[in-house]
Amino acid sequence: MLKIALDRGPAGATRVRALRAARLAGLTAVLMALVAGAAARAAPPAGAGGAPPAGAAAAAGPTAQPASPPAATGSAQEPSLAPAPAGAPGAGTRGLDEDIQGLKKDVVDLNRDLFILEEELLFPANTQVAVFLSMDVGEFFALDSVQLKIDQKEVINYLYTPREVDALLKGGVQRLYLGNLKVGPHELVAFFNGKGPNERAYKRGASIRFDKGVGAKYLELKINDRQSKLQPEFEIKDWE
Repeated sequence: MLKIALDRGPAGATRVRALRAARLAGLTAVLMALVAGAAARAAPPAGAGGAPPAGAAAAAGPTAQPASPPAATGSAQEPSLAPAPAGAPGAGTRGLDEDIQGLKKDVVDLNRDLFILEEELLFPANTQVAVFLSMDVGEFFALDSVQLKIDQKEVINYLYTPREVDALLKGGVQRLYLGNLKVGPHELVAFFNGKGPNERAYKRGASIRFDKGVGAKYLELKINDRQSKLQPEFEIKDWE
């Protein structure tokens, strides 16, 4: 994994973005050069084998045809096959393809490492707060969107696709929000919108007061079916 020491703060974030752009631009240039080299090596050289130029064929005319060989008196001989040229471009092209695939993998790995580095830089552990969402429903609530407010300020309003809802119903956990908070008391309010029993519009809210310490803070929004009341239940769990 890529390890780079950078200052935290806006200046460090700008440096990370500049580093990402420079590295990706350099790797892209190398990739394009390899593709161009592969195309040049795969193309046959002009005049080597193949048909002669049109002008030369026209100039030769019918007199350029060689005399017909005398008829063979014995049995006809099978024509011999010409050997393949020694410098076939197949092996070189395969080697370039392997180099290109390796370079693509390097680009993906570098992009992942820089993303992790940027996230650690922008959201350090001493101020980080993360909010996750999980679901265990199916009968009483169909999720459409979630709105989050921290200290009476909206931080995210997320609209779900059917594919995302299906992934949550299968046990997936979504990181809904990642941000920074100073040490001290805070309040999180979540509003859940969707369809409740009998396909009616359904909106409910849940809130929690928590203390942000020196380390990272993790909170989870949980949506469950409550069989006893035939209603969905919404709660917020503080991962101490």
